Amino acid sequence: MEKLANIKGVIFDLDGTLVESELDFRKIKQQLNCPIDTDILNYIDAMTSIDEQQRAQQIIIDHETFDAKNAKALPHMHSLLTSLQELALPAAIVTRNSKAATATKLSQNDINIALVLTRECYPAKPAPDALLAIADQWQISAAELIYVGDYLYDIQAAKNAGMMSVFINHHKQPEYQLQADIIVRDLKELQTAIEASRQG
Repeated sequence: MEKLANIKGVIFDLDGTLVESELDFRKIKQQLNCPIDTDILNYIDAMTSIDEQQRAQQIIIDHETFDAKNAKALPHMHSLLTSLQELALPAAIVTRNSKAATATKLSQNDINIALVLTRECYPAKPAPDALLAIADQWQISAAELIYVGDYLYDIQAAKNAGMMSVFINHHKQPEYQLQADIIVRDLKELQTAIEASRQG
């Protein structure tokens, strides 16, 4: 893929991108009385009661903690990260997950990525703040980075940051995937594309 030829770094989403996730957002929203078409984090932010906010946040953390204990690395994840190291391409993670659940997923799946930003660090995706902070830290133009994810928010966050969006569809065809700059079916296809772009 010619579009990948000039990239200088890769930022990943976590859940559904590098590791499995069984979070049932419909169930969580029901527990919170959150409308199904409303973003959970925005819903909690809009609560006027601090006690209600804390209770809602704890419900999400409980779900995330349970999910984290069972999350396994997705196929080809380690070979992709090894390939990026060999190509001297820096890697980072930006996730809407909590810091605690993220740490569990990283440690138990041996994900050796040092720069990881969670929802406690910056406004959550699709806000571009975390992506732009990484570009600034790396001293690399946002236009020379890619953000890899598996959901609409990932595509939107990349666009909002001026980065190229890579969407992993896991062999499914959500309509919104057409908004992404690049579509791949899995991490192996992404690895092959990045390596091929370097051999030209």
